Amino acid sequence: MTKNIMIVGVGGQGSLLASKLLGQILLSAGYDVKVSEVHGMSQRGGSVVTYVRFGDKVYSPVIDKGEADYIVSFELLEAARYVEYLKPEGHIVVNTQQIDPMPVITGNAAYPKNLVEKMKASGAQVDAFDALKIANEAGSSKAVNIALMGKLSKRFEFTEEQWLDALEKCVPEKFIELNKKAFKLAREA
Repeated sequence: MTKNIMIVGVGGQGSLLASKLLGQILLSAGYDVKVSEVHGMSQRGGSVVTYVRFGDKVYSPVIDKGEADYIVSFELLEAARYVEYLKPEGHIVVNTQQIDPMPVITGNAAYPKNLVEKMKASGAQVDAFDALKIANEAGSSKAVNIALMGKLSKRFEFTEEQWLDALEKCVPEKFIELNKKAFKLAREA
């Protein structure tokens, strides 16, 4: 049976490293894994989506509406934007950070309110937490991606050691300890 994970965020937040980490742990567990990076206007702070599909045999990397088992989101509005891709009773792991999109910055729109409540009302199981706070606690705001993976890791049967081993294979050596700390803090939060 194929499982589907969408990683959504704003350009430059580290979604590609997050998908690489997921791919690494799933491949090491023997799954067939397909990863597709769908870039938006990433260089301008635009929406970025990455699909990760795994199972015994996966033929396509693309996830359609209503097919995602998990959505991992770096930002609240991005999670709300993609909630229709979630399966009924699917899970959203979301950073509560708010990054204003261009219409909000220019004053043409207001940032939507009560997004977590609206996503829950749609039937989604939402795990919202301040990943930026955890990343800063670990030593760098750039570790939000790994904090999100730490929170997501609780939904899988892999051990913490397996996750950390995959992390060591994906992260440059000088950043390993920082990222391990962010992962553990989020996993335990």
